[in-house]
Order: sequence, then structure tokens, then C-alpha cells
Amino acid sequence: AVSLLVQSDLSGLQLLHRGKVRDVYALDAERLLIVATDRLSAFDVVLPDPIPGKGELLTQLSNFWFAHTAALMPNHLTGVAVTSVLPTGVDATL
Repeated sequence: AVSLLVQSDLSGLQLLHRGKVRDVYALDAERLLIVATDRLSAFDVVLPDPIPGKGELLTQLSNFWFAHTAALMPNHLTGVAVTSVLPTGVDATL
């Protein structure tokens, strides 16, 4: 069976915002964790059928372009591995 990430649930982290496609958590006073889900949005509406792997692909595309444009414009990526900042017991694979 294909797993879907429709809504993240990272107990131990404060959920700050749940958007149409991304969930935003506070890691600490200065850093956020942005989780891209498999939810599908079109014309400002979240559609009922998520796309398996969409969140993972969005994250990979974002990381690629942020890395390749960092010399042109600063961005929000820290370069810190997600696994090193999650509280004990939180599954990094979601």
C-alpha cells in the first residue's frame, strides 16, 4: 500500500500553521520546520484526493532550487539535518 501524508502530526513540536499544502512547526525560538504534505490544492481549494509522494517531491524541488540560487539571494535553509533537530521520539520520515 502506498502511504499518504495528508496531515502531519509531530507531537512535541508546536504547530504554528496548517496551510493548503504545508504544515509549519516551531523548532525553537528562531527556527521553523516546514512539512510539505501530499495534499493537492488548486484555485485556493484543497482537493479531496491527495497525490502520493507529492510532499516529498515538493521538498526535493525546493531544496534543489534554494541550494542553486543561494549565491544569488539568501534563503531560509539552514543546512541542518532534520533528524538532528527533531525531539526524541518524533519520526523524521513522518
